[in-house]
Amino acid sequence: MRWLLALFCLSFATVSSAAFTVTIEKKPVSQLPGNVIDPVHGVTPSVPRNLANAVVDKVLVIKSAHQLQLLSDGQPLKTYRVSLGKRPRGPKEYEGDMRTPEGFYWLDWRKVSDRFNLAIHVSYPNTTDAARARNAGVPAGGMIMIHGTPDSEDYPEWYFNSLDWTDGCIAMKNQDMRELWSMVKDGTLIEIRP
Repeated sequence: MRWLLALFCLSFATVSSAAFTVTIEKKPVSQLPGNVIDPVHGVTPSVPRNLANAVVDKVLVIKSAHQLQLLSDGQPLKTYRVSLGKRPRGPKEYEGDMRTPEGFYWLDWRKVSDRFNLAIHVSYPNTTDAARARNAGVPAGGMIMIHGTPDSEDYPEWYFNSLDWTDGCIAMKNQDMRELWSMVKDGTLIEIRP
């Protein structure tokens, strides 16, 4: 009977974490980089008109293909190329392992990043990740984000898009990140597959 109560509590904790999301902004939306929101139409200028009214209900990342897909009712709307952690194979096991997690998470808050332009937080670690790290006696880590690329004169954006360079995050070209930012709401499910 205790295991049933424990299972119920874990299920409730997992589901309830998706119900509470926070958007962290230090600037008004109209002042975000790259004119993220078109004040007249309410969408990112770079979002194609046929996608402007689409409802994204899931984000799917396929690590082996370096792809991020926006899904609506199980159908892909758009696919982007992404960069992953420096050690892209295998799930994230502990803080500092340079791996991108694998599993089901929530996109639960967002921020404007001085270093990576726009960033949306992935709710890593989930209960499975936390238990695995606890059993191994290591910290699970955190602050996994989907983010843009640095603006640098030394290394242009195409340089970052051609390799796996993050500490475990999912990186996109800045224009692609602006599209994602405008089309994906906080609380959206994200699945990260091997």
